[in-house]
Amino acid sequence: MASTIVSFSSTREFAGGLDQLMAESGYDNRSRFLRDAAVRFAELMKLGDIYEMADELEVDGTLVVYYQHEAGKEMEKFRHMSGIHIHSYHHSCLRASHTCVDTIQINGNVGSIRNMTSELKQTSGVDRVEFLVAPQRDTGCC
Repeated sequence: MASTIVSFSSTREFAGGLDQLMAESGYDNRSRFLRDAAVRFAELMKLGDIYEMADELEVDGTLVVYYQHEAGKEMEKFRHMSGIHIHSYHHSCLRASHTCVDTIQINGNVGSIRNMTSELKQTSGVDRVEFLVAPQRDTGCC
């Protein structure tokens, strides 16, 4: 795909803050940072946050759960919740943070996913829960 240059003007204060935010976000390329930020913003404007979507809407996405190892047994009940289909599941133990992390690719209705994330957040030993909605396309690779 050919690249096209898109530019805009801003105040020095905005540009300075942008460079700081870019660095704090782990980007070393301003164009990539702005592209990714624009795509994410457009997705949020198109679909909204999962907490703003209609309950019956079907979505795909990735659930990321950080937790303490002993909470793992509590996590098992979430693998068989109604209204959610798990495509893949990956567990890892992170050495530096002494934390477990599960990444789970799921498909389901927003209401069920919202309930699942809410219950996970209330589970003892769970540190953080995030659901990232996959980009919505009419055509593509799958």
